[in-house]
Amino acid sequence: MEENKNTDKKSLKFLKGRSTDWDELAKDCVSFANAQGGSILIGIEDKDNQPPANQKISDRNLPDLIQKNIANRTVNIAVAITIEIAQNKAEFLKIQIFRNAQTIACTTDGKYYIRVHDECKPIPPDEMARLAADKNAFVWEEQISKKVPATQFDEQKRRTFLVDVRNSKRVSSFIKEMSDDEILDFYFFQKSGYLTNLGILWLGKRNDRATLLYPPAIQIIRYDDKDEKIWKLLLDDYFSNPKELLERVLNDVPDWQESIEISEGMFRKNIPFFPIEVVRELVVNALVHRTYTTRGDIFINIYPDRLEIHSPGRLPYGVTPKNILNQSIRRNEHISKVFYDLGLMEREGSGYDLVYALLLGSGKPLPIVNETDERVTVIVKKQFVSKEVVRLMDKASSEFTLKQKEVISLGLLAQQQSYTAIEISSILNQNEEAGLRNWLGRLVELELIVKTGKGKGTQYAVNPEFVRKINFKGKTNLKNIEDYRLEELIYKDLKAYPNSGFSEIHSRIGLEINQFKIKRMLKSMVEKKVLESSGGTRGMKYQLKQSL
Repeated sequence: MEENKNTDKKSLKFLKGRSTDWDELAKDCVSFANAQGGSILIGIEDKDNQPPANQKISDRNLPDLIQKNIANRTVNIAVAITIEIAQNKAEFLKIQIFRNAQTIACTTDGKYYIRVHDECKPIPPDEMARLAADKNAFVWEEQISKKVPATQFDEQKRRTFLVDVRNSKRVSSFIKEMSDDEILDFYFFQKSGYLTNLGILWLGKRNDRATLLYPPAIQIIRYDDKDEKIWKLLLDDYFSNPKELLERVLNDVPDWQESIEISEGMFRKNIPFFPIEVVRELVVNALVHRTYTTRGDIFINIYPDRLEIHSPGRLPYGVTPKNILNQSIRRNEHISKVFYDLGLMEREGSGYDLVYALLLGSGKPLPIVNETDERVTVIVKKQFVSKEVVRLMDKASSEFTLKQKEVISLGLLAQQQSYTAIEISSILNQNEEAGLRNWLGRLVELELIVKTGKGKGTQYAVNPEFVRKINFKGKTNLKNIEDYRLEELIYKDLKAYPNSGFSEIHSRIGLEINQFKIKRMLKSMVEKKVLESSGGTRGMKYQLKQSL
């Protein structure tokens, strides 16, 4: 049991009677309520999965006391507090915070917070409107404001949906055995005798779907090298539900069939310019995570050198272009559930880890995600980094069963040859060493990559032995220079330019070399009396050791 976006843990020592930090607890409750809801477990240490053995909640009135103090310090908060018994028979307190679907929760002194990943963060004033829009999007799915009778549906679409549910491997037998109406109730397609907005979107007749506030429409446009339109496919006639829109995008656009041929010995392998799985995942994201209370079509623009997918609205609150790889927030809860259960999306969440893995695994650059106040744009480049990178990734995938995170990490290193721990952590949005180890997985153990240096100077690179085995010809640079060669470079540089500072040496021998690696080597050369240094830490100068 780890702390995440839905769970927080606190020691029982947090409850200190009159000295208890109730304001801190109130802030945490507000954060969960404004996000997806969640639980605060009091009596379990941060790094433990269970409470201490034999722990008992001696004061049985604590749930009422906690309830009272939370109520006195928060607005628009609903919680349930219970004393729970863990597997080791020890007791702890569980505070269940319910998601506030329609309004924004706050503390009584007017402060707003939200849970992002495993942290509770304040909501800036300029982001309040964005959070409110996400709340409206959640409510929109279940609204029945159109008053369309539940019997007024498209017979073919209803039949297809029920068949898809009962044939899906992701749907439990309990749901499959429900009656037709019970299944529609379960997926929030109907309520109180009427079709919900989600029901109209998926099962409704064309005229009813067209009267929704902003039903999804997709425009697919191909441009030439002068940015002039040369082909267009408009899916804006409201005949199709989201599943049918996705199928038309995947089946009716010939560009997804274009590929490049890569030779591998006597064999040939075709690598698509735009992998169909990537297109599927990005279009699914545009349909599932868009704000249905915001006007705007989804645009799929195909250029000679790239693919752009434009989705109206902003990213869900808490998701940014920087953390999109590992931050999963569902804006439209019920649409996400339908897509996942029908096998139309890889898994619940953003799916960008799959997109990264597919692109890097086929030797393509990372996607570019741009966000403005009105829309989100994802750009996928058409070109490959190099045929050698494609071969390297294909060889690694065929020899080893790599996990998605391992494919992503190896793909990044293959394209750049090497990264420092800081650089690759920044790309993967990992602040802790343990998080980075999780992404690198077994790559070091499998001898696909090598690790050198320590601390800030830690560097990861593709294993030269594996590179030589597949005759890989990557970019030539000095990032992976061996220590003895680096020492020789420094020696020759100081022989030509004596009494130089670190920055001068670094700029002359190669800025691509990790600065910590150079500093480590300078220190080593001074200790071995190859060099001598003078001056303070900031103004230190180096020169060759003068022989007596």
